[in-house]
Amino acid sequence: MHNNAHDNTTSSQTHSAPSLTGRAGSESIDIITLGCSKNLVDSERLMRQLQHAGYTVTHDAEQPAGSIAIINTCGFIGDAKEESINVILEQGQRKQQGSLKQLYVMGCLSQRYLQELQAELPEVDGWYGKFDYDGILQKLGHAWDNALTPGRTITTPPHYAYIKISEGCDRRCSYCAIPIITGPHRSRPMEDILAEVQQLVADGVKEFQMIAQELTYYGVDLYHRRALAELIDRMADIEGVKWIRLHYAYPTDFPADLLYVMQRRSNVCKYLDIALQHIADPVLSAMHRHITKAETQELISRIREAVPGIHLRTTLMVGHPGEDDAAFDELIDFVKSIRFERMGAFAYSEEEGTYSANHYDDSIPNEVKQARLSKLMRIQQRISEQVQADKVGSQMTVVIDRREGDYWVGRTEYDSPEVDPEVLIFVKDAPALQPGQFIEATITSNDDFDLYAIPYKLNI
Repeated sequence: MHNNAHDNTTSSQTHSAPSLTGRAGSESIDIITLGCSKNLVDSERLMRQLQHAGYTVTHDAEQPAGSIAIINTCGFIGDAKEESINVILEQGQRKQQGSLKQLYVMGCLSQRYLQELQAELPEVDGWYGKFDYDGILQKLGHAWDNALTPGRTITTPPHYAYIKISEGCDRRCSYCAIPIITGPHRSRPMEDILAEVQQLVADGVKEFQMIAQELTYYGVDLYHRRALAELIDRMADIEGVKWIRLHYAYPTDFPADLLYVMQRRSNVCKYLDIALQHIADPVLSAMHRHITKAETQELISRIREAVPGIHLRTTLMVGHPGEDDAAFDELIDFVKSIRFERMGAFAYSEEEGTYSANHYDDSIPNEVKQARLSKLMRIQQRISEQVQADKVGSQMTVVIDRREGDYWVGRTEYDSPEVDPEVLIFVKDAPALQPGQFIEATITSNDDFDLYAIPYKLNI
């Protein structure tokens, strides 16, 4: 039922929304979103504006058929860039064949490689970066309406949404091109975020995935302090907010007051996505992570002690310059001992303009990187299976996301959409369930990733 998407760190968003028809006689537009959930939020904002302007808008259609296509690209690592280029070429072919009138590209890839792309892909009618995609609307002859409420067209199932609380990143990890693409960290005002959440609750959203390039830095630029704990605490007060889940935290200078909020707020999920990247001190130093092995281990202990039962999701990297066999073995031992409930990993790829590309020799052969990655994920798969097996016999709250064949498919508070395991319930055991419904269920069995359950309380 569930693929291994939760073992990958980047993937295309797979949500598809119904076509949204604007005012009479409108042209149809396909928006195709690649990369992370932060890109998805940008697409949703643009979709709302286009709908208001009178267009019929479809998101991530299996077979795009609109007269206009807009591709929101990813430029994070090699595989993501290749996927973005391939989608542009596919839509360019549609244009050459006459089934597509206009093709626009936005997002991280065009933000980073604008001149090269313009020269190589003349079939594209307009290139827009990460922050100027409102220009697409202007190119189509419409003005951006900042007063539009709601400000987004939600493409996820209507009971959950992503909330982007900041843009950019002030970290300078050696391998990462994100600061080159997005610029410095810029927090959204707290009142704006809370107003958006209130609007989404009014529209039926119950679950919120909090996202940013770096969540824990929130507020430093606006309020001269780390204000994530205050934001989450205030958000938890909003009636109708059932679950809040935290993604993309950074371990260095982690705000301890956030743990207190997670501990005492029942609607803040016991879940934290915190990318650690590595554990060997020489590699952490080469990566410019500004944290040591001992500090990392102490932080994990503090988190688990403060929030009993928390599920930690992390991302690790293999093959960074300087990772010798001893450092990789240290990483393996770390994963075995910490036993992360959720983990993704990827192999280092040299990115132009980064410190690593300018100062280190990418000398580790790709086959060695891939062998290390495979070994790491095999170990994590065994850990994940045991984590899931330990839940059998327990009672858990589950939100229903969708129906697939003979199953209702849902998640617990420990599972983020798209990347984590799911809970499967036979339709015959609860034929009247609905997407967005929160229930209590008894976990009856598990497989490598997913859980199977029987509901016992349907309205909570």
